[in-house]
Parts: sequence; structure tokens; C-alpha cells
Amino acid sequence: MISLDGKVALVTGGSRGIGAAAVKMFARAGARVVFSYHRRRDAAAAVASDVQKIGGEAVAVRADLRRLADARRLIESAVQRFGRVDILVANAGIWNEEDIPIEKMSERDWDEMMATNLKSVFAAIRYAVPVMKRQGGGRIIPISSTAGQRGEAFHAHYAATKGAIISMVKGLSTELAPHNILVNCVAPGWVDTEMSLPVLRKPKLRRWVENQIPLGRVATAEEIAGPILFLASELATFMTGEIVNVNGGAVLVG
Repeated sequence: MISLDGKVALVTGGSRGIGAAAVKMFARAGARVVFSYHRRRDAAAAVASDVQKIGGEAVAVRADLRRLADARRLIESAVQRFGRVDILVANAGIWNEEDIPIEKMSERDWDEMMATNLKSVFAAIRYAVPVMKRQGGGRIIPISSTAGQRGEAFHAHYAATKGAIISMVKGLSTELAPHNILVNCVAPGWVDTEMSLPVLRKPKLRRWVENQIPLGRVATAEEIAGPILFLASELATFMTGEIVNVNGGAVLVG
């Protein structure tokens, strides 16, 4: 079992899906966890309760990470509560269920996607890095997507944010390496979460999705959280600037 005893992890968007799975997995590994949520206080409370039941400690903080002031408050909350931030998982994000052809994409569609998926990652990293520099190191793990590597038709703004995250990881990894801050990202494909439920609950669409994946199924949230935990652990002390693909082989085909 990977141990994160003594570590403090911060997970954005930790109330549901991949974020919630990461919060619970980090807690089982011994980390104390702070996680953000935006609207779903009930879901955040359920995650914190699940962690408490396994003897862990997780604190939910409401934050709109499209606002730098909220990102700063989130990081400060973690430092005030636990004294440090060793691991940042920048996971908060959205995806548009309905196809949007580029000529019908509104300014609001574009701006909301950029703010939620990209500005939130910048904002969290912006305030976590000074803390990690003072500590002498840390881990930053943004969540990208297969869409950031091969694009996604009718979801061009989503793909653009995820591709930008990969470029950000490449740049920050060399910038922050002298400070012993390792920056890597995990790029999932389809995952069985609430965000993808509108597609996956339709049998015909689910079959179409699964046919694009060499392993023949979508991932569970826990199957994405595992590689995130690996990157946060002492097993990944010489990795930085990497994209860890967790997609059942989907990025390799068509």
C-alpha cells in the first residue's frame, strides 16, 4: 500500500467523480485532505463522512475557483488547518453534454469552459506554488483528458482547455524543478461518473463509447484515482512533465 502519512493533499472538485475517489484514496493512504466543492454541499458532506468512517480526515471548503480570491482562500484554508500543502490535484472541471458546432458556440460557452477548466487550474497552482517553495517541494497533478491530445469534435472548447493543461504541465515542470516541485498530469478517457452519465446511461451511446476503447469498457473513478495517487507518492520521485494516459488504450485508435 502506498503511504502518504504526514502529507497534506488538496483536491479541487473533490465532491464527486474522480475528485471524490482521489480524496478517499488519499485518505486511505494516510494523507490529511482538503477538498473544494462549488455547489453540491450535500455531496461534499458525504465524501467527508466517508473519509471519517475509515478513520481519515478530510475537510470540505466551498470555493468558486474561477475567482482567484477563492483559490487563494482555499490554499490558505489548507495551510491554516494543517500547516502545509504537499500535493495539489487540480481536478475541477466541466464538459458539455450537448454537441456544439463551432459556428454555434457562444461567447458564454467559450468563456465558461475556459474559466472552469483552465483558469481554475491556474488559480489553484498560482497560490499553491509559494507554499510549496517555502516547504522545499511538492507535487502538482492537474487532470487533463484524451481530448487534450487528439481533440474532440463538437467539444472544441473543452479539448482546448485540456490541451492547454498539458502545455502548462510541460512549462511548469521545468520552471519548478529547481524547487523540488514535480508537475505531472493524468489524462483520463471516458470515466463512469456523474459528468458522463447523460451519455453512458443511454445503451446505444454507451456501446458506441465502449467500441472506441480497446479494453471494451469505461473506467471507474477509482481507476483514475490510482495513477493520481502514484504520482503523489514516493514511487514517482523522478517524474516531472509527464502525461499519464489512463484510457483503456483509447488514445491509440481512430
